[in-house]
Amino acid sequence: MKKKLGILETQLFAYVQMRKLRTLRTGDLVSPLHITAKQERELYSRLARAGMMAQVRRGLYLVPDRLPLGGKWSPGEALAINTLLADVEGDYQICGPNAFSHYGFDDQVPVRVHAYNNQLSGERTVGAVALTLIKVTDERLGSIERVKADDGEVAAYSSRSRTLVDAVYDWSRFDSLPRAYGWIQEELRSGRISATQLVNDTVQYGNHGTMRRIGTLLERHRVREALLKRLEKALRPSTSLIPWIPSRPKRGKVCQRWGVVNNE
Repeated sequence: MKKKLGILETQLFAYVQMRKLRTLRTGDLVSPLHITAKQERELYSRLARAGMMAQVRRGLYLVPDRLPLGGKWSPGEALAINTLLADVEGDYQICGPNAFSHYGFDDQVPVRVHAYNNQLSGERTVGAVALTLIKVTDERLGSIERVKADDGEVAAYSSRSRTLVDAVYDWSRFDSLPRAYGWIQEELRSGRISATQLVNDTVQYGNHGTMRRIGTLLERHRVREALLKRLEKALRPSTSLIPWIPSRPKRGKVCQRWGVVNNE
């Protein structure tokens, strides 16, 4: 961490605060600070290494609106992901373990931010924020809730019912079955989600395995027959069987309506 700001560092933060900037790009400081491109590149690199600004990608940096005590700074999760996805004109929604924690399904606090998005895939780091980006089609984005963070940034989360659908749909990635079945049952019992919401999101964002498993669960929960028929209508005819818990052997009583083997 830098103990003392040099002349160029002081000028950079004075310029940022005067212009009320949150990002800096390659070339932004060459003219205002009367420096060369090489000097600017080295200045960015020094401050990023010192933890006084955060690299979003090569040539794009997040800067604090004011330096905190001690000089060390990192953006919040919402600011980091909003800046990264805005740069590529992408849409996103925070999902998986982060949504499970946000809605109280799981008490574990994830160390990475998981997000479905339509532009980027893989792992990224912005300051101290570690991101796991899952690229999906535009059709798989939707059913979101906007959440305001402590710093005023607004992040997009998968909605409560959509999160439960994804816990069944993306069970392998999120290690969420069979836990998700209990979450769904509790949410339905408490009235925090409705069976109609769950069916709507299942049909819209699930696949056939998801619809069959959630159909089995909803039939056990004795929901209205009209909702079960809506799920059935969205399914293609199939004689294949799928396990209720995918990670266990496919042995047990068969629910013929949904083609699901009860292997609890």
